[in-house]
Formats: sequence, C-alpha cells, structure tokens
Amino acid sequence: MKTRRLPAVVVALAAAVSLVACGGQQEPPASGSASGGRLTIATGNTTGVYYQLGGAYASVISEKMSGYRATASETGASVQNVQGLVGGNYDIAFSLGDTAADAVNGVNSFQSKQDVVALTRLYNNFTQVAVRTSANINSIADLKGKRVSTGSPNSGTEVIARRLLEAAGLDPAKDVTAQRLGLPESVDAMKSGSIDALVWSGGLPTGGITDLTTSLGKGVKLLSITDLLPKMTEKYGSVYSEAPIPAATYKQPADVSTIVVPNVLLVRKDMKDELAEQLTKTLYENLDALVAVNAAAKGIDKANAAKTDPVPLHPGAQKALDALK
Repeated sequence: MKTRRLPAVVVALAAAVSLVACGGQQEPPASGSASGGRLTIATGNTTGVYYQLGGAYASVISEKMSGYRATASETGASVQNVQGLVGGNYDIAFSLGDTAADAVNGVNSFQSKQDVVALTRLYNNFTQVAVRTSANINSIADLKGKRVSTGSPNSGTEVIARRLLEAAGLDPAKDVTAQRLGLPESVDAMKSGSIDALVWSGGLPTGGITDLTTSLGKGVKLLSITDLLPKMTEKYGSVYSEAPIPAATYKQPADVSTIVVPNVLLVRKDMKDELAEQLTKTLYENLDALVAVNAAAKGIDKANAAKTDPVPLHPGAQKALDALK
C-alpha cells in the first residue's frame, strides 16, 4: 500500500498544537536578542482563539525565523499576559486593547505604568454573553441574582464582564454570584446547569462557544448588549465599538449586536528593533497559517496594523509595517 504524504499545512498545524501543548511547562525565556534563541508567547484559555493563533504563530516563527524556536503557553489571558510579559516570563503576549491601554496608563488592574509596546493591532474581540434560555435573562441587568461566569481571574474577559455589569447598574461583587472560570470550565458549567450565564471576549468563531451552542441548541442564546455601549465609551473611551455576531457563526436565529474591542500583540520596550521587525514581518507574511487554524485571523489587516493607540508601536514593528505598505 502506498504511503500518503501529509500536506504541508497539516504538518504545520500539528506542530502548532504540539508547541502549544507543551506551553504549560515553560522555562525562562531567552533574552530576546536578534540573533536567535527561544521565544515564549502568552496566549489564553485552551478553547479560545488566542490559544489557537498563538500556537500557529509559534509554529511559523520556528519554521521561518532562522535560529529561533517559539512555544505558546496557555494562560488566563490579557491581564495575566501583561504581568507575565513585564515580569520576564514571556517574550510576546496577546492582549485585549482595553487591558493594554490600562497597562500603559497604569490604571485599574495595574498600579503603575507598564513598559509594554505593540507589534501590531490584530483582529477584534467580540463580547459574547451566552445565557441559558430557561433562566429568563434578556439583558445584562437581568443577570442580577444569577450565577455568572465572568472569566478567568486576571483575564481581559473578566475586565469587560465587570465593566458591563457596572454599566448596567450592578455591583459585580454583590449583585451576581460570580464564578471566575476559564472558558472550558464555563462551557461545562453551562451544560450542567450550575451557572446561568457566561461572558466571553474572543474572536469569531470561538471553539468553546461553538461547542456550547451546538450542545445546548435552543437551550442557550446570545444577548445583544449594545444598549450599554454609550456608558462604556463615556467612561473608557473609543476602545469599544459596536459590531454584529453574524447568525451563521453559531447557527443562531439572527445576528446579535455586541460590543467589540481590538486585540494587540505586545512585547517589552527593550526588545531589539531587529527582532521586533522580524516578528512583525513574519506574522504578516504568513497570515494564511493563522487563518487555517481560526477564521478570526482574517480580521488581521495591514491597513489597521499601526492603530494601537494608546499603546505605542515598537520602532522595529513600525519599520516592518512601513515596508509592507
């Protein structure tokens, strides 16, 4: 019998999964020199988009950047990622734009200004609020008295979940029974009926939400939350905007209007210009590899790449983006 050779993209994706899987047992990262070494990428929950794209990016770096080996680590996401990046545990980190803005301004989850800069703006994260149909929840205000997963501790999801509750006039500490669960645990809790709702901030589609809507069918629905956008933008600025979750994404009856926030890819300020340039160039020259693992990567656009305000763009990344125009 003739042995079939696997297509190159399948091999690459298998490598990405392998790299991500070993992320939980990381060693201290290399110094981040421009001449080669090991790089560690902080991602997010295992069923989230950060985790998938981080694994694919790690695979691309290892394959395309001579002398480098990259690994992607599962994390609690944005806040934890920034803390780990500044602390030297990671070299590259995915983050929500609102969390990154807090980091550079030294507010909310951060007691001082953090020395982080951006390689690029990425795709938008969609705030996805899923509720059990039987729980009689039709708005964020209706979450009062309910059991709600607000996301992993120190995640970007937790940040936006708290802000949504406050915008609806609720006290996150008193008015809901908050469960600080990662997405896989949140989905399992929704399936078992131990929680009434979950908040998730992620790209489209997110595997965990696909699993939930497929498993529960009409027993779960997504909430429209754009009535809270004016209060969110009034307090936090233009980092938040409105966009629909298309009905086809999770086979829902109709589009669902929601609040979106951009993602950014962060590094420390002291990363060598040449390395930052290589990383940015490699990302954009190999976007197909990221799109192959999750369609959210289709939202990574050169035209918006430098729009990372208030997070400064790394000079090396700026050079790479200028060359790509």
